[in-house]
Amino acid sequence: MRHRRRGRVLGRSPSHRKALLKNLASALFLTERDATYDDNAPKVAGRITTTLHKAKEVRPLVEKCITIAKKSLVAAEEARKYEAPAERGTDEYKKWRASDDWAKWAAARAPVVAAQRRVVQLIGDRQATRILFDTIAERYADRPGGYTRILRLATPRLGDAGTRAILELVGKNDRVKRKAERPSFESEAPQQEQETVAAGSDE
Repeated sequence: MRHRRRGRVLGRSPSHRKALLKNLASALFLTERDATYDDNAPKVAGRITTTLHKAKEVRPLVEKCITIAKKSLVAAEEARKYEAPAERGTDEYKKWRASDDWAKWAAARAPVVAAQRRVVQLIGDRQATRILFDTIAERYADRPGGYTRILRLATPRLGDAGTRAILELVGKNDRVKRKAERPSFESEAPQQEQETVAAGSDE
């Protein structure tokens, strides 16, 4: 019996499976890096290609990390009111460090630091956590869930014919719906001109 045994084994030991899911989640967040983080930025941001079963397994972990980061946005906004007015090491910074604003900043910043440590514990990558809190979390501030989508690919993986899929962040690569304009034909143009002339002569 498999009582309370949820999730796919993916042909790996528990420690190997946990490391795999951590790497997939951090890889998805790292695709959002730009020139400020790394010179080797990916071509398509917010998207990774993996097998269908791995994508379905890592999706809850990704959504959980985004939710944790999103809940810390209020505390981060509050901490910005008391943040340092100058760069670290300057006289103005040292004066701020000894003031009451530093204590208020530290108290307001504490939930953000706790959330960052929790995400680092979940995915094990500090750079991915920084990108998540700096860029991705703000994008989903007004979204109540469903931050990712899975798109199944038609071509299987070479070698073992495994079903491949794309795991991507919603809102980054969305298709734009455009309303098709009614085509105008040459045969209709003279007829429309005659109708407008006839309407003018009746008046």
